[in-house]
Amino acid sequence: MTDMGNVTLKNIAKTYDGKVDVISDVSFEIRDGEFMVLVGPSGCGKSTLLRMIAGLEDITRGDLYIDDKRVNDLPPKDRNIAMVFQNYALYPHMTAYQNMAFGLKLKKVRKSEIDERVNKAADILEIKELLQRKPNAMSGGQRQRIAIGRAIVRDPKVFLFDEPLSNLDAKLRVQMRVELQKLHQRLTTTMIYVTHDQTEAMTLGDRIVVLKDGDIMQIGTPMELYNEPDNMFVAGFIGSPPMNFVEGDITNTDGLVFENEKVNFRIGISQIPNKSISEYVNKRVVMGIRPENISAKPSNENNYQKYSILISAIEQMGNEMLIYTQIDDKQLTARLSPDISIRAGDMMDIYLDVDRMHFFDTETKGVII
Repeated sequence: MTDMGNVTLKNIAKTYDGKVDVISDVSFEIRDGEFMVLVGPSGCGKSTLLRMIAGLEDITRGDLYIDDKRVNDLPPKDRNIAMVFQNYALYPHMTAYQNMAFGLKLKKVRKSEIDERVNKAADILEIKELLQRKPNAMSGGQRQRIAIGRAIVRDPKVFLFDEPLSNLDAKLRVQMRVELQKLHQRLTTTMIYVTHDQTEAMTLGDRIVVLKDGDIMQIGTPMELYNEPDNMFVAGFIGSPPMNFVEGDITNTDGLVFENEKVNFRIGISQIPNKSISEYVNKRVVMGIRPENISAKPSNENNYQKYSILISAIEQMGNEMLIYTQIDDKQLTARLSPDISIRAGDMMDIYLDVDRMHFFDTETKGVII
């Protein structure tokens, strides 16, 4: 039986050459059995964070605990973790079986137990027919399964995944996401997964840590990040296509109004629960609305704001249609039903769902509503 696998980071920082922090004062806990995803753009520090958990990078400041035991000074082999890399890191001269068994052989595990563990992992991953093949005779997806199998046989407290699907084609990535979800349900082991792909993060994570420039922007479940972003960065990063942003002023003319040269609508006092209205009246703010909250016909007139727009471009996706227009100098994207008969250059009416709008402070970029 595997031990508990909770991981706690307390004020973790990483500095190279005594200069700028790559990671600055990061603290969060990954619960036992949780699938936690670290997501953010390239260079945000997510892989560095993962490598510090693995013991492959030294921690400059702060404390790292696995099962409430401080492991800052423990070598990787003593942390009871297993890592799956982006490039698979398989030995080309060994068969799949030998690759999966190699770490156990180094630990002097009995041959019969090695055989049992490798075959059990091969059953879980449905790769028994690959065990006698060498990596160069396998597809990328098969090599990735062998790399995951090598991690499973070690029966670790924590699995670490560093962008494991980024070398696969789009169809195989979707398939492997489903396989990883099934694997987590079956093993119920703690998994920490790094990706720059917000779709991967949303579909895989029990919770997600959104990182930018070495700082945590928000931690939450996929739907918390989607429905209640703390700031413009998270709002724009989570969701595809990304949230639309439009600048304007809040005025108090017979009720609270958001307006700019082209947009004017009442937003309602109830939508600013945590701030006094006077704080934002006559101030510039940013309104955010997701493409899926813009429609070609309203389901409820009262909560929608109607606009006539000039369509600048259309993407027909089969199951949906994306239309593009301009508000001020900003592009606005709407996700509509594919059966609407329109073309680029047409004028059409769209309806913005006022109840699903978000408002952000122009200076702090933090959420107001």
